[in-house]
Amino acid sequence: MLVLPLLALVLHGALAGLFYAFSMSVMPALNAVEPAQAETVMRSINRKILNPWLYVAFIGAPLVTLVAGLLADGPAAMWFFVAAGVNFVGSFLVTAGINVPMNNAVDAGTLPWQDYSPRWVLWNTVRAVACFASLVLVGVGLVNL
Repeated sequence: MLVLPLLALVLHGALAGLFYAFSMSVMPALNAVEPAQAETVMRSINRKILNPWLYVAFIGAPLVTLVAGLLADGPAAMWFFVAAGVNFVGSFLVTAGINVPMNNAVDAGTLPWQDYSPRWVLWNTVRAVACFASLVLVGVGLVNL
């Protein structure tokens, strides 16, 4: 019974770390170079990040946590369901509704770096906070198993 909740914990941690690293290091580094260079690098990042390892964490975290909730008894189930919901809203929906469209606009050359970066970082930080919150919620669920 511990395998799925532990996997959920790891997946949430990986996703939280990814978003955190972008907000606190990758984006500040890109902001320190010429906007044209930053846009070029971000285009490359946006292509390379779309790989199976990202999908395992991005899709796996809420799904594994949901399944862990379905299989858990008592209060642990509620914690896992809340964690899955926080991740879905704060990571999946924000990514699909805000960050990806912004990435597509940068890729198309229709959104200049100076307009893109501050807004993207804000919403990426929301994703990081949501994933860290989900990580904690999964941890609380584990304690309540």
